[in-house]
Amino acid sequence: MPSVWSTGLVALALAALHLLAGQVAVLRTVPRSRLLSLASGASVAYVFVHLLPEVAARQLAVVEAAGRSSIATALGREQVLFVAALVGFVAFYGLEQLAHRSGASARGDDVAGDAGSRTTAGVFWIHVGSFAVYNALIGYFLLHREEVGAQALVLYGTAMGLHFLVNDYGLQDHHQEAYEAVGRWVLAVAFLVGFSVGVLVAVPEHVLSVMLAFVAGSVVLNVIKEELPEDRESRFWAFGIGVAGYGLLLLFV
Repeated sequence: MPSVWSTGLVALALAALHLLAGQVAVLRTVPRSRLLSLASGASVAYVFVHLLPEVAARQLAVVEAAGRSSIATALGREQVLFVAALVGFVAFYGLEQLAHRSGASARGDDVAGDAGSRTTAGVFWIHVGSFAVYNALIGYFLLHREEVGAQALVLYGTAMGLHFLVNDYGLQDHHQEAYEAVGRWVLAVAFLVGFSVGVLVAVPEHVLSVMLAFVAGSVVLNVIKEELPEDRESRFWAFGIGVAGYGLLLLFV
């Protein structure tokens, strides 16, 4: 099992991605960068091949821990964690719609120095704050996944690092200079905070399972919302290579 120190180095590398992704000009192109579509495919492959099967495996343990009178039992043995995944999916869909419909322009005094934004200050903080919580959960799972070991850490870290590239592109598209000046720092710090909490605190297994399901549903939405819009002119072949390549890697390593 990797040490806390080696896992911490992975955490620092992933946090640094948020600070550096905006400097990669090739990611901002239309038609959509092949790298972003490839990253999206790899991220979603990890969810379907690794995270969702882990969610399914945890289902029985959650129902047993919750007890017969709980809402988990009422929802059914095959459903409760997938409801959490659905909540994650719907929550981030709602956030995307909120950011998309916020067409007002806000000056930097409302957000960050002289930075401009395509959204209002309120929408900026709701959007970035929600992704900060999301990042903290992903950071927590660096140390608290069902599969342990250096190989599992590399697979998880690679998939989430590629996913961060995709998220950074979408957030900067919405918030522009405000994200560059403030948002990316908030997300990097939130990720490290989540990892640090994971070092110090182990939440109950059924809570951990709900958190994992929520993250899985959220990742799916955050990938798909960046690939589907027509104005992205996404590269399906690159997305498909990402799905197939990383999916096969996950199945056979």
